[in-house]
Amino acid sequence: MKIVGNDKSDCHVHVKNIKNGKIDRRILKTKRQLRQGLTELLEEKSVKDITVRELSDLVDINRGTFYLHYKDIFDMVEQIENEMFENFRRALDEYPVEVLKGKPLPMLMNIFRFVKANSDMCRVLLSKHGDISFVDRLKKLVKERCLNDWMEVFNVNKSQNFEYCYSFIVSGCIGLLQSWLEAGFKESPEQMAHLTEQIIMTGIKVIQ
Repeated sequence: MKIVGNDKSDCHVHVKNIKNGKIDRRILKTKRQLRQGLTELLEEKSVKDITVRELSDLVDINRGTFYLHYKDIFDMVEQIENEMFENFRRALDEYPVEVLKGKPLPMLMNIFRFVKANSDMCRVLLSKHGDISFVDRLKKLVKERCLNDWMEVFNVNKSQNFEYCYSFIVSGCIGLLQSWLEAGFKESPEQMAHLTEQIIMTGIKVIQ
């Protein structure tokens, strides 16, 4: 099924057309169409099997317009991943350890709301056709952002057991996100955050 724009003049986008520091709405619309088409293709095949022509034809945008924004499909995926990664980082940074006080629920709610708001790309990036390196980046970020903080809050000595337990918790949380996405958000972000907090706190108690 083709994703067709309402106005084909939107296809002729000039990247430099920026007013008052705001990106032209036509650019945002074009990128949104490309992202939607990429998501559709990634549900069926790996990124290495997707061509610029295929994506451009799907969303009814000429290839020249695509190349105004991206060098190739891999560059497009990388840009989207980097943007999502930075947004994910900000979601974590909104709740530093001194604010959470050993209760990760507010931060977890922020994460699940972020995932739901970006469900199109999250679903494919965490799927079998997704990018494992992106998932690894998320795990590393969570570890860097939370590991030392949690050790301090819960008064846990750094040990191999803690490292194992922490890896188990983080991988489990990623698995929860994947299952939630695949199930079509049957539970609210708040419900999932509460469940995840219970799992995290149970894991920490094991090694305290």
